[in-house]
Amino acid sequence: MKLDRIVLLLLACAGLLAGGPGTAADKPRARDLGVPFDGTPGPLNAITDVPGVAVGYTTLISGEPPLKEGEGPIRTGVTAILPRGTGSYGNPVFAGWFRMNGNGEMTGTTWLEEGGLLSGPVMITNTHSVGVVRDAVIDWLRKKDLLKDGNYPWALPVVAETWDGALNDLNGFHVRPEHVFQALDAARSGPVAEGNVGGGTGMVCYQFKGGTGTSSRVLSAKLGGYTVGVIVQCNCGGYDELRVAGVPVGREIKRINVWADVQSPTREAAMGSIIIVVATNAPLLPTQLNRLARRAAIGLARTGTTVSDGDGDIFIAFSTANDGVAKDAGFDSPFKVRTAGMVPNDYIDPLFAATVQATEEAITNAMVAAEDMTLLDGRKLIALPHDQLRALLRKYGRLEK
Repeated sequence: MKLDRIVLLLLACAGLLAGGPGTAADKPRARDLGVPFDGTPGPLNAITDVPGVAVGYTTLISGEPPLKEGEGPIRTGVTAILPRGTGSYGNPVFAGWFRMNGNGEMTGTTWLEEGGLLSGPVMITNTHSVGVVRDAVIDWLRKKDLLKDGNYPWALPVVAETWDGALNDLNGFHVRPEHVFQALDAARSGPVAEGNVGGGTGMVCYQFKGGTGTSSRVLSAKLGGYTVGVIVQCNCGGYDELRVAGVPVGREIKRINVWADVQSPTREAAMGSIIIVVATNAPLLPTQLNRLARRAAIGLARTGTTVSDGDGDIFIAFSTANDGVAKDAGFDSPFKVRTAGMVPNDYIDPLFAATVQATEEAITNAMVAAEDMTLLDGRKLIALPHDQLRALLRKYGRLEK
């Protein structure tokens, strides 16, 4: 199918994207607006502050309303998170996951829970594109000659989703295998673009424009100096729930958003989903990473949602430590013993706090970076207005600068 316009936002190092429209270089973030947050962020304040983690996007934007199923408008994409960059497959990371509410999908979690391992990327897209993304990841691995002896000869990719059907021709199935390949091939460390990018392109969060956001926290040397990074695809909540740094921003702004005008704060308006990916270089075992994933729920709660029945709020956490420990031993040495390190449970609390803090900021960053977008019925979906946000933070004595 021919697209009027395809925007491929390829996440690369800072120099490659500097100054480009809609990139990490030219958009204010929540801290730039004076939003106060707890904790110390890493140099990029992104999941890529965790060494080795790479992120890539394909963003698809084409056409204008009204909806013509199969043609558009198209407002969707693919996000790829590679725990060990290009070396992710065949060198698994310990991982865990948590389902806050299960009206959603994250493939591959059965084996992840059973084996405690994540081999390959974490992918995020829209609800009706999970299948094609999953299959394309396997094909990508095959074409990279990674499904072979010495690695696992099979793959159970982790692919998650949130619903973008208010902005995107969801049933047009516009995400293609080549878009998955593009996101995977584009994955890099460095600054991470936010807002209307990747799988988050067509998302609505607290009835404002939602999308993709990221943040990180670095512990002090006394606490190990570890980094925790988070990336989110947020599509949850009603406007009356939204809190920013504890301020009831959604209730205060209220009727500025035409989406909120029509969809008043009812059960239907608050329905939505969020995918949260937590990465750390702290040596943690799968049971500990399950616990880390659960703490992301507290960061989400700080932004206001009470989690509706219609939510797919699903979180995954992985550790890049213990490099090589989970590699396939091969049939020649089936009983080879591996040694893995771990942070004792008695010292894990700072990592819990870092996860909560980075999750809250990542969601806020997604909303701050998002831009207005037209709904399928022609109405405009308003992004969180920066000037009003600052005014409300000042009113409640929460403006940092």
